[in-house]
Amino acid sequence: MRDAMVLKAQRFVNSVYGSRTGTTVQETGEADWATLYALTRALQYELGITAFSDNFGPTTLSTLTAKYPKLDADTVPSPDFCRIIQAGLYCKGYDGGDLDGTYGTRVQEAVTRLKTDMGVAQAYPGAALTPKVFKALLTMDSYVPGASGTGQARAVQQWLNGRYVNRQDFFVIACDGLVSRDTAKALLFGVQYELGMADGTANGNFGPGTQSGLKSHPVAQGDKGVFVQLFSAGMVLNRRPAALTDTFDSSLAAAVRAFQTFVALPATGDGDFATFASLLASFGDQSRPARACDTVARVTPARAASLKAAGIAYVGRYLTNPSATSLPEKAIQPGELDTFAQQGLRCFPIYQTVNNDASDFDYVAGRTAGYAAVNAARDHGFRRGTRIFFAVDFDAVDAEITANVLPHFKGVKEAMADSGHPYEIGVYGSRNVCARVGAAGYSTASFVAGMSAGFEGNAGHPLPGDWAYDQFVVRTLGSGDGQLETDADIASGRDTGQGAFDRPRPAVPDVAFDARQVPALRADLARYMRSIGRPDTGGVGGDARLYTNAQAVAAIQDQDGLITELSTTYSMRKALIQTALYWSLRDYDLAAQSADQQVADHHLTGSGPVRDSHTGIGEISAADAIQAWNHCIGWGLATGDHRDPAKDADLWTVWQQLNKDNAFSVRTAALIHLWGTRGRPGGQLPPGDRVTTPRSMRLDLVEFEITELLRRYRAWDPDVDSQTHQSLAVYQIFEKYNSILRNA
Repeated sequence: MRDAMVLKAQRFVNSVYGSRTGTTVQETGEADWATLYALTRALQYELGITAFSDNFGPTTLSTLTAKYPKLDADTVPSPDFCRIIQAGLYCKGYDGGDLDGTYGTRVQEAVTRLKTDMGVAQAYPGAALTPKVFKALLTMDSYVPGASGTGQARAVQQWLNGRYVNRQDFFVIACDGLVSRDTAKALLFGVQYELGMADGTANGNFGPGTQSGLKSHPVAQGDKGVFVQLFSAGMVLNRRPAALTDTFDSSLAAAVRAFQTFVALPATGDGDFATFASLLASFGDQSRPARACDTVARVTPARAASLKAAGIAYVGRYLTNPSATSLPEKAIQPGELDTFAQQGLRCFPIYQTVNNDASDFDYVAGRTAGYAAVNAARDHGFRRGTRIFFAVDFDAVDAEITANVLPHFKGVKEAMADSGHPYEIGVYGSRNVCARVGAAGYSTASFVAGMSAGFEGNAGHPLPGDWAYDQFVVRTLGSGDGQLETDADIASGRDTGQGAFDRPRPAVPDVAFDARQVPALRADLARYMRSIGRPDTGGVGGDARLYTNAQAVAAIQDQDGLITELSTTYSMRKALIQTALYWSLRDYDLAAQSADQQVADHHLTGSGPVRDSHTGIGEISAADAIQAWNHCIGWGLATGDHRDPAKDADLWTVWQQLNKDNAFSVRTAALIHLWGTRGRPGGQLPPGDRVTTPRSMRLDLVEFEITELLRRYRAWDPDVDSQTHQSLAVYQIFEKYNSILRNA
């Protein structure tokens, strides 16, 4: 909301300090970080600091403390210095006077009110502005109740500020009743200070020293004192029905028992170390026994025995491996689930490709992930109703969750619906990610990355109500052949994985398509293409597409016999060829049609400079076709004469075949994939000879390899990355039907 006094503050800082500090702000009348950074730089100018910074850091604080340990009507050094204070008050919503450069009654009242709201009025009595309060003034933190904050949390924030503000490394935190990472860290500072840690040693981390000291300070019903206050503060910050108190009474004990039950601790009602630890850090007491774990290594019979001896009942394993070289046992290995069944262990499946950056997540990637996970789960033999946990393996902040993660899981859910809801959807990630995905209705249980206590999405966020597994420490179990490194997980019982499995679907060759499946395939493809803004027909002008979904599927089905033959000959999944053809057909537009005509004009009449174009049902250029054929002839993968892409006659001959002969285009599409594995620009696909031998590819390409082959197929396209990204779901849809038929 536009505020006249904030606008006045922005005009002041621009006019007085813009040229001096090299910083100007937009004059919007709305308080924002840019304005507060500019005021910080203005303060640095007044303090004689020449290395300007947006950060109100140690140098600014120490210089301010040394020069002006207390600012009031008698000590403010200049009117402009005072105006910086007044401008800061405006941005915080307090009455800073008339920006007149006078530390008058209105400024004094505002500063007094500010300190009361912060909870530091007793630590800093009177109307003077102290350095730490000044530092807090130039932030976007709020010290009045927030719309969704609670009075109990605000009371904790004010208490922490008032009690610890004079400690060296403690700074004023927001007092809006909204629990944040800063609030959680402030509570840990309080614990460390009460344990006797010196300034410079206390750091707000729940490390070994803090844990050791805290074990000597359990609290229980009837106890009083500061550790009860810290414990009850932890209950409040974890959104439990409690209030800040120095007396451990029966109502607090009842709330503690409920919390202990929720986090799977013994429900004693006492504030023992394990309970205190669960309130202070997302990983809690890392010495707790675990009933579950997850691992990137194969569970052999010997390792299964180690797991059982350690009390493990549920084991998380990965459905796919995005890389053929890194962590080769990350994906479930052939025969591994038989070991689970025979040894009485239960497996909960995890789907993860890269998924370690916001850019890896969007709606299209979610659709692809949903289809891919269903295909992989069926391949391994997971039965209907199993819950698949889709990983968000990075510290997504709220904006990234909104913009990337939630659309991604919307895609996952819609892909699962398209597949007939064979599996439940779970989410792996920080507490905040899990809570928000669940609240949006996109998941039914959470696998919490609690071990990552430093995540923004963990600190200050409570354990989500639907948690099934909570990852809390790395443990190596067993020895010798039975040794296995695991991430230990607490299990709530909301998910129990699977202990019996259907027969796995082996990597057998593809077979002919059953025409009875065509309507379902066509419907799946149409739904997906509509969801990404590519309807069956549509577009105007140069954007008009000339093949409908039904026409593209029919053209591919007409070539199914040849596609099946090529798949068998080259150990190549039919879906690779089908996807390249489908995407090319659906991409063919008036501009491409015009380019084809220009090529014909060039070779027939000499009237035009266009010698070549991407043509035919595979959108293949004659130059690419010639190079692919030459490459494959050289490897003994095809027969024929070598041609020269620099010669017009060779280009024209091959271009006409591509344009008019669908079978030639289909065969060439397969050869382009083979060329893509070893010879096409972009480098050799890792891991080299494992991707393809001189005479074949592999039926078990991992996801990165599939992505790279589809990308190289369209290497000519200026929008290749986006096109590849969108076409991956098409691959998984074709693979859905191919896998059903080859395993019938």
